[in-house]
Amino acid sequence: MSLSTIIIILLVILLLALAGLYVFYNRGDEKLQFDIGGQAPRASGGNDASAERTIRSRLIGLGLASLSVITVLFARLWSMQLVSKDEYTTQAESNRTRTISLAAPRGRILDRSGNEIVGNRPSLTVISKPEVADNAIEVQLLGNLIGMPAAAVRRKIQDQSEGAQSDRTVASDVSRRVVAYIGEHPYLFEGITVQERSARSYPYGKLAAHVVGYTGTVTREQLEESAKSEDEGAIVYETGDTVGQAGVEFQYENVLQGIRGEQSVHVDASGTVLEYSTSVEPQSGSDIVLTIDAPLQQAVEDSLADIINRIRSSVSKKCRAGSAIVMDVTNGEILAMASCPTYSPNIFVGGISNDDWSALQSEQSDNPLMNRAISGQYPSASTIKPFTTIAALDNGIANDKSEYDCTGWWTGFGEGSGQYCWEHKGHGHMNLRTGIIYSCDTVFYEIGKGFYESKNPEALQAKLKEWGLGELTGIDLPGESVGRIPDAEWKWNYYTSAADTDREWKGGDFTNLAIGQGDLLVTPIQMGCAYAGLATGGKVWRPHVLKSVRTRTGSGSVVDYDPQILREVVEDEKFRNIVIEGLKGVITEESEHIKRHFETLPVSVAAKSGTGERIGHNPTAWFISFAPADNAKYAVIVTIEEATWASTSSLYVNRDALGALYDAPDSIVPAMEGIDSIGD
Repeated sequence: MSLSTIIIILLVILLLALAGLYVFYNRGDEKLQFDIGGQAPRASGGNDASAERTIRSRLIGLGLASLSVITVLFARLWSMQLVSKDEYTTQAESNRTRTISLAAPRGRILDRSGNEIVGNRPSLTVISKPEVADNAIEVQLLGNLIGMPAAAVRRKIQDQSEGAQSDRTVASDVSRRVVAYIGEHPYLFEGITVQERSARSYPYGKLAAHVVGYTGTVTREQLEESAKSEDEGAIVYETGDTVGQAGVEFQYENVLQGIRGEQSVHVDASGTVLEYSTSVEPQSGSDIVLTIDAPLQQAVEDSLADIINRIRSSVSKKCRAGSAIVMDVTNGEILAMASCPTYSPNIFVGGISNDDWSALQSEQSDNPLMNRAISGQYPSASTIKPFTTIAALDNGIANDKSEYDCTGWWTGFGEGSGQYCWEHKGHGHMNLRTGIIYSCDTVFYEIGKGFYESKNPEALQAKLKEWGLGELTGIDLPGESVGRIPDAEWKWNYYTSAADTDREWKGGDFTNLAIGQGDLLVTPIQMGCAYAGLATGGKVWRPHVLKSVRTRTGSGSVVDYDPQILREVVEDEKFRNIVIEGLKGVITEESEHIKRHFETLPVSVAAKSGTGERIGHNPTAWFISFAPADNAKYAVIVTIEEATWASTSSLYVNRDALGALYDAPDSIVPAMEGIDSIGD
C-alpha cells in the first residue's frame, strides 16, 4: 500500500471521529435536573420517550460505534503496515520466487593406479520449458526431429519429477544434427534448448561392472528412507536425482554423490519462469580409488569368458556362468573380481528401457546382474577338505600317522550305505597329506564317520564356522550371501515335509559334509578368505574394494582404507603344515597335466581343486590357489557353473590370473578333451 493511500485513510478516520464528537457535544440547550428525592435525572422540557430524544440518542450511539470500528481498523492497519511489514514482504517475495535444484556431477571411480574405470562425460540434452506441453505443433515437430512419438515427448514435458518449475529433460545424448537444427530454427522451438549435462562414462566398457555397479533414478523407497534419516550429513534426495543402485556406486553413494546447486527464478501467478536470479554452483562428488587393478581385472575377465565359451562349445552347452577373485592375503585387498555373464553399466545411463531390464532379468540371460563372486552359493566340493583335515586333527579324529585304504567303494556304514570315491578304481594306500593331494573321498568318509561317532558330533560344523564359512565376510559391496553350514537342527527344521526318520541327522550327512557335498553351501568370497587364512597362518583380513577417497581438489586423499582383521584362527603349526604340504602337492604331484601349467611360473603355488555335483546339473568346478606357497601374497578363487572337472576348466582361469600377476603367461593351450581321466 502506498504512502498517499495511507494518508487519505487517516484523514477519513479523523473526519469521522470529529463528526462523532460534534454530535455528542451539540445536543441542544436542555439541562439535566435532579429529583431531590433521589430519583433518576430527567431532562427539563421533555421526557425520555420523546422523538427528539430518541433520534439524538441513536445518533450518539452510532457515532460511538463508528468511532470504535474505525479505531480497530486503524490499529490493524498500523500493525500490518509497520509491525508485520517484513513478514508480508517475505511472503510476497516467496510467492514470486522459486528455487530449482542443479544436479552435481558424481565422483569418479578409479583403479589402484588412477585409471578411470567410471567417469563423467558431457551429454547433449534437449530441455523443454513446462508450457511447451500445451503447444501441440511444437511437440510434434520436436518428436519428429529427435525420433520420438509426440505422445512420449508430451509425457516427458509434463513429468514434474524434477520439480514444478524445473526444465524437463526430453532426450539425452542427442546428435549434433539435432543441436544444429534447433539452433537454426529458434522460432519453431520456443522454450526448447540444448544443454550440456554430465552423464556416467565407462572408458573400459564392461570392465568390473559387478564391482562398480550402476546408477539410476532415485526410487520411491530411497526417497522415503532419505527423508526419514536422522544421520548427520545424510543425503536428502529429491525426485529425479540420479543415485547408485548397485556395487560401489551404491555402497559409497554418500561419497560419490555431489552437493547439488541452486538456481533462484522469478515466476508469475501461473508459475511461468520470468527471469533467473542468483545461483549456487553444484559441487561434484569425491573420487574413489579402488583396490582393483584394471589390467589384471581385464585379464581375468577375458580368461573367464574364454574358458566358459570353450566349455560351452565343446563339452557342456549349459556352461554360461562363473566367477573369479584375486585377493591380496596380507591386507584383504581385492585386486580383481569377475562375474560371468556380465553387463554394460552404460545401458542404465539416461534410464533403462523396460525391454532391456526384462532381458537382464530373464532366465535365458542367466542373471547377469548377479555378482556370483559374493552372491553365488555352491557346494564347496573338495576345496573343503583342508578344513575337514584340520577339524579331524584338532578333535583327535585323525593324526599325522593316520592311514587309509581306498578301494574306490567305501562301506563304513555297511554295504547298504556304501559310497563311491570319485576314483572308482581306488587310490590305494592314503594318509592325510596324500588324501588332500589326490582328493581321496575315502579318507574323508572315514573322518566324517569319526565325527558321527564322537562325543562332540558337531565339532566339524564348529570348525568350518570358525574359519568363516556360513557367515558374511562383510566385504564392502552390497548383495553378499551368507551360505549354509548344515547341522541336525537345520535339517530337522528344513525338511518339514519328510518323514521324521529322514529329517534326522545321519552318518551320511557327515560324510557328505566332510567332502563338501550335500546341503553345504559356500560363496567364493568365503572360500577365498578361508584359504587366505590358511596361507597366512590363521590371520584373515576383511576383504575390501575401497583403497582411498580423494580430495575434491588436488591428488591427495581424505580417507585411506584401514585394513581390518576379520578373524584370527589359532591352529597347531604341525597340523597346518600337513595341510599346506598337501596343497603344494596338488600342483607338483597330482598330475602331469596340472604340473605342466604351473611349473612355468616364477613362484611356487599351493592349490586345491573341487568338482561339486548337483542332481540334474553338470558339475560346479572350483580351483583355489595361493602364491608363493610358503610366503603367500595372493589368493585366486575360480568357480565355473555347469562345467567339467575342475582340472580342465577353472584351473585355466586360475593359471591365467597368476600369469597376469607375475607376468608369466601360460604357454599351454587349454585342452577340453580327456576330462574323464583327470580327477577333481
